[in-house]
Amino acid sequence: MNMAKKVSIITVNFNHSYVTDDMLDSIAAVGGYPNLEIIVVDNGSKENPVPAWVLKYPYVQFIRSDKNLGFAGGNNIGLKAATGDYLFFVNNDTVFTNGLIQTLVDTLEANAFVGVVSPKLLYFDDPGMLQYAGYTAMNYYTARNSCVGQFERDHRQYDHLVGETGFAHGAAMMVRREAIEKAGAMAENFFLYYEELDWCDRIKRSGYAIWVNMQATIYHKESISVGKKSALKEYYMNRNRLLYIRRNAPVLARFIFWVYFICLVTPRNMLDYVKTKNYHFIPQLFRAIWWNLSNGVNSTYLGFKQ
Repeated sequence: MNMAKKVSIITVNFNHSYVTDDMLDSIAAVGGYPNLEIIVVDNGSKENPVPAWVLKYPYVQFIRSDKNLGFAGGNNIGLKAATGDYLFFVNNDTVFTNGLIQTLVDTLEANAFVGVVSPKLLYFDDPGMLQYAGYTAMNYYTARNSCVGQFERDHRQYDHLVGETGFAHGAAMMVRREAIEKAGAMAENFFLYYEELDWCDRIKRSGYAIWVNMQATIYHKESISVGKKSALKEYYMNRNRLLYIRRNAPVLARFIFWVYFICLVTPRNMLDYVKTKNYHFIPQLFRAIWWNLSNGVNSTYLGFKQ
């Protein structure tokens, strides 16, 4: 009998260690997968939770980063320590379900051309509501696509979906090690937002497909209201939208997108900032644009200023 492929679960914690506790407890509660390692990266939390974790979860590998390296940077620390054949990158605010890991492993085992597979995501606070049933393809002229099923009631209407999708969901994606070896790790200069989209595009260009398997389920504690706007969020959403297109779109699409962004998106955003009295977002928008005009696509300078 062949040994089950090894799965490395990788998650990143920042400040809210009790959220990570809940996720680790959910993994232990469902159990069921025979060849597993769990890696938790603390991404520069104000207070170091690792000593307490080591006592509470002796079977988990904990790694402490002295500073916050962002979503990609934290996950890449875990990637370097991982020894699994398949790497399951999950947000620390997720809750595992029975059969989740095995179903995703079976998908990759049966389809050697699949590089990444994500499960169905449901909102933890409203478990009858879908967050993710796949993504549509990206329109590189506008940098827009759609999340399939989001905010719909789950009547199992998408449970037949087991196959290719536009992008994996960054909250839960199992990745084949060989795909990472060909495409490289996540780009850390995104810091927040768009990094998993960029990664999926690079994995696709390396010859692999991105799949969703709606027969596997995970719950996500992200608020349905998406969260409050902030200067940091506005900066990175705009900066990284531009950066993503620069890194992934064809030349003509890049040109058209820039015209679209400068002539339509920028004035529209500014009007919205004025209407909502978020005047402090205006300089962040222009900093986001200037960053892309003055930095290369691999620049490590993040550029955010309060």
